[in-house]
Amino acid sequence: MKRTIKNLSLLILTAVATNSNAQITPSQDIMGRENTSNIIQTASSYMLIAPDSRSGALGDAGVATSPDIYSQHWNASKYVFAENKSGISFSYTPWLRNFVDDMNMAYLSGYSKLKNQKSAIGYSLEYFTYGNLNFYDENGSPLKDYKPNEFNMDVSYSMKLSDHLSGGLTMRYLYSNLTGGLTLHSEETHAGHSVAGDLSIYYSKEKQIGSKYNTWAFGVNISNIGAKMSYSPNNQNFIPTNLKIGASYKLDLDEYNSITLTTDFNKLLVPTPPIYNATGDSIISGKKNEVSVPVGIFQSFYDAPGGFSEEMKEISLSIGLEYWYSKTFAGRMGYFTESNDKGGRKFMTFGVGLNIKAFEFDFSYMVTTTQSNPLQNTIRISLGIYLDKLKK
Repeated sequence: MKRTIKNLSLLILTAVATNSNAQITPSQDIMGRENTSNIIQTASSYMLIAPDSRSGALGDAGVATSPDIYSQHWNASKYVFAENKSGISFSYTPWLRNFVDDMNMAYLSGYSKLKNQKSAIGYSLEYFTYGNLNFYDENGSPLKDYKPNEFNMDVSYSMKLSDHLSGGLTMRYLYSNLTGGLTLHSEETHAGHSVAGDLSIYYSKEKQIGSKYNTWAFGVNISNIGAKMSYSPNNQNFIPTNLKIGASYKLDLDEYNSITLTTDFNKLLVPTPPIYNATGDSIISGKKNEVSVPVGIFQSFYDAPGGFSEEMKEISLSIGLEYWYSKTFAGRMGYFTESNDKGGRKFMTFGVGLNIKAFEFDFSYMVTTTQSNPLQNTIRISLGIYLDKLKK
């Protein structure tokens, strides 16, 4: 499908393509957020999208859920507590299909425990394509057709710090080519590159109450701590450094049935844009956001123009409920919400999972609160294989 660059706000908000006739920002961005003038924009924001079906069915919650093959994205430190020694998975998401028909995300992830069983290596490859775009200059003359794309490659190391606590470190390379090397307003553009890292911890402890077992878990992940991304000599963009904190509670009802409740809190560790005067030469509220990455991370906790109340609005909430029968069939549902002033995304999610010997299949479906939202009817499909079980 061909469409003008006007229809894809990520290119407007994160690339130097803003110098073309794409200066008209649509009401919704690549994340499905509305009221885009009051939200924090970053380069490569696709990395904030849940890439797998399990967490996608739990309202995008995953930092404190039980370990699975997809933990690389949510909390790599969980891998050392995984029941199986190794696994690999593939996930596919047709994205914003109510908006465009050729935008997709693919995610490959896996892990392997080391011989001592107290540490693990994880890896992943995430690829996002925006489909075919028509680029125009400031006079409306066609420049070229191009398919913008981005990807990131990760490798992680996690280890047990105690019987119940683990820590993880993830290293990441990011590549973002949004303009295909176009020259806009006499300024040459190029693909963006960055390197980043994640720091994560995971705590899990099982307790017996009467004849039943329950498991409490807690997780923290600070992801995408890294260099800004540049698309031209005069262009610098923060990548989506993000703080995710969550907890989960699993109750084994009997020998065959268990239920888990989980919740995540998310906050971007990126400076909030200030409010300028009419001429745009001085700040009337908020703080300067053209700062270094370390300063930006700390500043993100107190720089919102609206003060503490606005800072609280920058926290989104995910809640998920998961039911397992005989560790074979899973039913899931979840809810995600954020402030109307910070994007207004609100949606419910549903999904199922099926484990058959070494194979795991997961499916999720999203329902938004407004039918006009391009996130409506989003599906995710994931297939996992536990390699140690496959050998047996």
